Amino acid sequence: MRALLLFASFFLSCIFKANSQNIVQKIKSKYYTTKDTVKITTLNLDTLVFSGAEFNQIIDSLPSLYQEFVVDPDINYNSRTTTKAFLNKDGDIYMSFNSEVGQDSYYILYAYFLKQKTGEQKYSTRRTKLTQIYNTINRIFSRLNNGGTYFGHQYRRIIGYTEYSIYWYSQREDFFSKKYNIKTQKEIYLNSIRQLIKDELPDDGDTTGIDRTKKEKELNEMVDTLSTLIDDAFYLKRAQAFQYSYY
Repeated sequence: MRALLLFASFFLSCIFKANSQNIVQKIKSKYYTTKDTVKITTLNLDTLVFSGAEFNQIIDSLPSLYQEFVVDPDINYNSRTTTKAFLNKDGDIYMSFNSEVGQDSYYILYAYFLKQKTGEQKYSTRRTKLTQIYNTINRIFSRLNNGGTYFGHQYRRIIGYTEYSIYWYSQREDFFSKKYNIKTQKEIYLNSIRQLIKDELPDDGDTTGIDRTKKEKELNEMVDTLSTLIDDAFYLKRAQAFQYSYY
């Protein structure tokens, strides 16, 4: 009897494993390409180019990029299923996601696959405006800190953050269809950035006198741009979340 139970358990586990493998293969085949070349261009005009074979190799090796359960790009990147470098047919490395630049590319790929879940056309206006909001916040803090490589990498990764926010919106669209006045909340948020600019500039030893006055004017003009872009509760909430998470 025990042997029969063990056999039944083994048999069922084999069926489950086979079914799981079939499901994974079915999902993979949805994303495979038959093209000779795959070119991915983002709203921030970054471009990734792969041969068809290279692209399919990434699909085979990194199901985390298109997994059914969606998590934000930071979690997704840190939970990726491989850290190996990818080699082309000549044995040369064409992509490695382990460096800062490689992480940038991973976020671009993450956005590419997630966009296919949320729909490219349905949320195109929100996607474009949210990218502009995130770019503006990144520029404000880059200018405030006199630049740095962090902000350059953020510029490329913003595509991933935007796409996750669009997915987040798609799951809560009914809530955000309710209109209410965000004027007071928005003013408090934007004034907090203006106050930060005012507080931080006196400690900026690299900028003094007229240059500091000019810099403050430029920064406040960026906040004005942010004010124009943030015109509903969704944009306000995501702007706040993005800033407080990364700056």
